[in-house]
Amino acid sequence: MSGRGSRTALWVLAALFLVQGFGSAVTEAAWHSSFGVSGILVGMGAPVWSSWVIGGVGVILLACATAVSLPRRPR
Repeated sequence: MSGRGSRTALWVLAALFLVQGFGSAVTEAAWHSSFGVSGILVGMGAPVWSSWVIGGVGVILLACATAVSLPRRPR
């Protein structure tokens, strides 16, 4: 990926996956109710732990976005 737009898109995707995954998982654990895409998947029969997987993907995307955004040192 190169360019400012693709870096911004990566940050947005990371945030979406984090909120959708971990937010839905915490909501499910605390109030027995899901929300967002994860909630739809759980409602359709996906296991509840799939929300945690979606949040984990968000963590990986966040790490990638951070790595891409770090300034490069000249060699």
